Amino acid sequence: QVQLVESGGGLVQAGGSLRLSCAVASGRSFSNYAMGWFRQAPGKEREFVAVITWSGYRYYADFVKGRFTISRDNGEKMVYLQMNSLKPEDTAVYYCAADDSGRAYSTQGEYDYWGQGTRVTVSS
Repeated sequence: QVQLVESGGGLVQAGGSLRLSCAVASGRSFSNYAMGWFRQAPGKEREFVAVITWSGYRYYADFVKGRFTISRDNGEKMVYLQMNSLKPEDTAVYYCAADDSGRAYSTQGEYDYWGQGTRVTVSS
């Protein structure tokens, strides 16, 4: 069983930055996982934000390109989402997700494990 714990959310003004972290506890090789970040805004469906594959390839949703950066530390079993130039529309609960096949991309159903989420609120 894989457990994911997000942290780093909070309240920030528009234009500010936050760094989200996801700690991964598992008995298998984390370096083989694909790791994704998703978010769910109030009243909206959960949507894809970013993914980093086992090989280090990164892919982003169009609305975060150039502002957010996903990274991973395989030794520490951590995934990060650096969020810069935040906008009020970035307000959401952010979820970390893991796929132990390493093949997941931008579709929620591809991921096997999910964290509980961390709330990000961006004020205008």
